[in-house]
Amino acid sequence: MAGHMYMTDLKTPKPGDQQKAEAIVAAAKTAMEPYQDYQKALADGYQIFLPNLPQPQYHFTKALNGLEARSHFDPLKPTSLLYKKTPDGGYKLVGAMYTDRVDATEDELNDRIPLSIARWHQHVNFCKAPMGQKAAYFGPDAKFGLLGSINTKEACEAAGGTFYPHIFGWMVHVYPYEADAKKIWATDDDDQGHDNMDHSSMPGMKMN
Repeated sequence: MAGHMYMTDLKTPKPGDQQKAEAIVAAAKTAMEPYQDYQKALADGYQIFLPNLPQPQYHFTKALNGLEARSHFDPLKPTSLLYKKTPDGGYKLVGAMYTDRVDATEDELNDRIPLSIARWHQHVNFCKAPMGQKAAYFGPDAKFGLLGSINTKEACEAAGGTFYPHIFGWMVHVYPYEADAKKIWATDDDDQGHDNMDHSSMPGMKMN
């Protein structure tokens, strides 16, 4: 995702940061508990993002929660629930995603979840493919999207695409069932499918 990801740096811990983060993890567990059965999440208005695309993990997103998160942080209302596909075709709940508006400052993010604990991220420099070139989102030679080689407005326009400086807003994942503290706020892909938002480079996505 070279040129397509911006992440906050880890800050120096301040008094109370760890306790605040632990409270958010506890709240995330409470928020997730009713949705161990993914059908309950669907019934409550969470929608699967790109359900037909094989992914290490799937974002079940509730638009209303995302809208409220632009102005108010409620750890009991995650914007997305994160699930892994199970062999029987169902989904296992593994985490939650919180969001903030795209122009939120790092001080505002820190007020929500301390930047000494969690690294928030944005997906940036998105070049939307022109009509007829959707195949160029995919593969090792991808040109467009978050996996594409194009990451500047000039190059995007030269290729006939539409450039977006940012897509979505700020986001952060939390995996409250993890025993290892480092994995609770994981940011890298791994064999457990943590933070696979690089798969959001697909056509048809909603861009704010």
